[in-house]
Amino acid sequence: MIDAVTHDSEEGTGDVKYHLGAEGVRHAAAGDVKVVLAANPSHLEAVNPVVEGLTRAAQTDHATPDARHDPTVALAVLIHGDAAFPGQGIVAETFNLQALPGYRTGGTLHLVGNNQVGFTTDPDEGRSTRYSSDLAKGFDSPIIHVNADDPEGAISAIRLAMAFRERFRHDVVVDLVGYRRFGHNEQDEPAYTQPVMAERIHGHPPVRAIYAERLAIEGSIDAAESDEVVQEVERRLKEAHDRLKSSFGNGNGRVDERPAQRHQGSPETAVEADRIGVLNEELLTLPEEFTVHPKLLRQLERRRDTLGPEGGIDWGQAEALAFASLVTEGIPVRLTGQDSERGTFAHRHLVLHDAETNEQWTPMRHLTGAAASFEVENSPLSEFACVGFEYGYS
Repeated sequence: MIDAVTHDSEEGTGDVKYHLGAEGVRHAAAGDVKVVLAANPSHLEAVNPVVEGLTRAAQTDHATPDARHDPTVALAVLIHGDAAFPGQGIVAETFNLQALPGYRTGGTLHLVGNNQVGFTTDPDEGRSTRYSSDLAKGFDSPIIHVNADDPEGAISAIRLAMAFRERFRHDVVVDLVGYRRFGHNEQDEPAYTQPVMAERIHGHPPVRAIYAERLAIEGSIDAAESDEVVQEVERRLKEAHDRLKSSFGNGNGRVDERPAQRHQGSPETAVEADRIGVLNEELLTLPEEFTVHPKLLRQLERRRDTLGPEGGIDWGQAEALAFASLVTEGIPVRLTGQDSERGTFAHRHLVLHDAETNEQWTPMRHLTGAAASFEVENSPLSEFACVGFEYGYS
């Protein structure tokens, strides 16, 4: 059973119910698969980087100092609208993350639900490319076009996409070309703006009827058996719906089961002075053959004296000591954003680069007793996608 995320503790949803998330377990022949549907607001593609962040977090082993990444643990699946795919910049921003070390998830399966209309906008009014999925060409992603009236063809397209992802760990797109039989919402009348298309769709048999007829011609299943299958599926759906409705009365499937007191006072964050001194020295310890840039070396060496009577500790040093105390206490730290390694104003230097070989050294990952992962990633200048990714990752 899938538990619906119905509302928060303050009795508000913040969005219409069919934009809310859910999660459940799919029982398959090969084993159970956990399926998470992220809450997706009205802003269409805004959920994309959040899904990528959720996936990367699931793929990351926080028990290791280097946050080992295994892309086989989870798969990101993004379902796009054919108008939104080229029309909203967040799609391109998210594609740009797909091969970056700090953001890649081993290949995302992109499904374009191609209805050949964007609410009331025809394709020739909504994009400058021939196909809605052409954007993906700029990221060397294969695009598989398939007719939504061909169920077996659609399944084959997904199998091909998954095989590509498994082999190359790269994003892949399936452009599922179909139509929208009903309006944009319950009150919408599509014939107002697309009268000819609406009329053609009205006279076109649904995919289930087309496939049932094909199977009957092949002798695989007759009309009576086809109807029985439909009735059985509808029965199971109704049972699941009834179970879900009944769960609302007892609090199951709700996210408001949290402690009444969210804030129990300020946590103790102090670290013993002796411990600070040890961490400071370890952060300044380098491999014997590692050459730090001479100008930077003087700045780092100064950090040995700032904990003494003269003082003078700066923001970058204080931040590094704070992170080090967290990592050694078993609390994972992930820092991303523009110039995260060095700091925009050359104040941080969490990752050092050998002045002669460009080899990298991250002292935070070599602390004695490090009990949690430490990640630092420079991100591209794509605030929307990167912030969304980190929201999902957190």
